[in-house]
Amino acid sequence: MDTVEINGRYRVGPGRPLLLIAGPCVLESEDVVWKTVQGLKKITARLDIPFVFKASFDKANRTSLASFRGPGIKEGLKILGRIRREFQVPVISDIHEPGQADSAAEVLDIIQIPAFLCRQTDLLTAAAATGKPLSIKKGQFLSPWDMEHAVMKVRQSGNRNILLTERGAMFGYNNLVVDMRSLPVMRSLGCPVIYDATHSVQLPGGAGGSSGGQREFIPPLTRAAVAAGIDGLFMEVHPDPDKALCDGPNSMPLDQVESLLIMLKKIHELCA
Repeated sequence: MDTVEINGRYRVGPGRPLLLIAGPCVLESEDVVWKTVQGLKKITARLDIPFVFKASFDKANRTSLASFRGPGIKEGLKILGRIRREFQVPVISDIHEPGQADSAAEVLDIIQIPAFLCRQTDLLTAAAATGKPLSIKKGQFLSPWDMEHAVMKVRQSGNRNILLTERGAMFGYNNLVVDMRSLPVMRSLGCPVIYDATHSVQLPGGAGGSSGGQREFIPPLTRAAVAAGIDGLFMEVHPDPDKALCDGPNSMPLDQVESLLIMLKKIHELCA
């Protein structure tokens, strides 16, 4: 299996510590963003867990035109760059168009490919050409073995720094289910696997004009995923999820993160 290096600081793969990718769904106010990154950095430092800060500069697939999308790529990359410098943490965000790849690569340590876009050849090859590690989310509409095609597009473009992320599969209307078999299946493709703990409990469009969620299921599903064998964990975290401007119903409260990570780290070390 390939081992992915992030910013010369972390290596992700078998035998390595469990990586945490976490932060608010979208870049909101400075107060929310700074409170979240400060809290997560302190927690992960105490627990000796490698940490990458995540937040979207634009949520281009929101349910409604009235939904908050974020500050956009120009302002968003400025904010992420400042976080990277001031807090000395790697950062990740998602791109939606091939033309965004180069400017994103100037700031981001990992480029994320959204689940809905994981088959988009031009997007994958443009992101691959930057040489940055890519985190490709498995589409809700794909089997885990179908991700081989996305992996090959990136590898054939000269980039082997690939993380594959499981975020659940469509299960009827407005619901997702996680097939834990997908984790070893995607790992068999030779890529480290990340489990998206919070989008997996999302209810797409379940709140009418926005998505709902069942955050109470985050702890049991993450325990199962870590025990099944993963290399990293993705979580949307917010100081007050009920007031979040995006994905609040499926976000993890910041004050509950540390206790969960303590347990997950023990499981990961036991199963490694």
